[in-house]
Amino acid sequence: MAELKYESPQTTEAAVALLAAGGPTARVFAGGTDLMVQMHEEMIEPTLLVDIKRISETRQITFEDDYVRIGAAVTGAELGEHAELKAMWPGVVEAVELIGSYQVQGRATIGGNLCNASPAADSVPALIAAAARVVIAGPGGVRDIPVEDMPVGPGRTSLAAGEFVTSLLLPKRAERAGDAYLRFIPRTEMDIAVVGVGVSVTLNPDGTCATARMALGAVAPTARLVKAASDILVGNKLDHAVLEALAEAASDACSPIDDKRGTIVFRTKVAGVLACRAAAIAWQRAEKN
Repeated sequence: MAELKYESPQTTEAAVALLAAGGPTARVFAGGTDLMVQMHEEMIEPTLLVDIKRISETRQITFEDDYVRIGAAVTGAELGEHAELKAMWPGVVEAVELIGSYQVQGRATIGGNLCNASPAADSVPALIAAAARVVIAGPGGVRDIPVEDMPVGPGRTSLAAGEFVTSLLLPKRAERAGDAYLRFIPRTEMDIAVVGVGVSVTLNPDGTCATARMALGAVAPTARLVKAASDILVGNKLDHAVLEALAEAASDACSPIDDKRGTIVFRTKVAGVLACRAAAIAWQRAEKN
């Protein structure tokens, strides 16, 4: 077994330098709830762990002019206790709060859930629906990309060598806006999503939809944005015909696998059902804002 080194830099620049020098066997350590399991199961054998929790940007939630910046190492428990953010983006916070147990919530981070790149990650469809962006630091400087461009396959991201996620950006909510995330799991809690759906909408004064985004998880190699949902919802009210079209669009966007948690047919059907339910919740929240 290779020697394992641990570093805890206090600046983004120092973390980038360590990751770049460490090569492909260097890993970012935030909450560690996925990383430690992978190491224990000998799925990975890192030679360097770079702990990013001492970098201030990764541990803060700040409200800026056009967006909310959430540090990549902010935990699920911290998000759940942040009343202002929870009121602004309840669907996103609820999705993160579904990750693991209460004990895990104290460690698991929003950045880690994204970077683990599981197709069934709960936070990712909610973040995609919210039009969130990922801020990435690396040897070439700082860049940001849409969340949907981050995962490129199961366990794989678009991060280049030496890069790591410092924060996520959620846009400030307009009036009459709401979001929601729902998932199906075999058990009542502490399970992996068989299907997950995030929906975000804003409404016009007349009650019709002004903007809409819907994303699916656990039904494809990566979470995916369902672009057809916007065309179905925008300009309309949430009546039976619209919901039927939305369910069909969600099911059509699926390309799942058969496994012990769910069949292709089941996942495809449930995606349509959850899409309608999540849209209804997001709509109700928008009407109250």
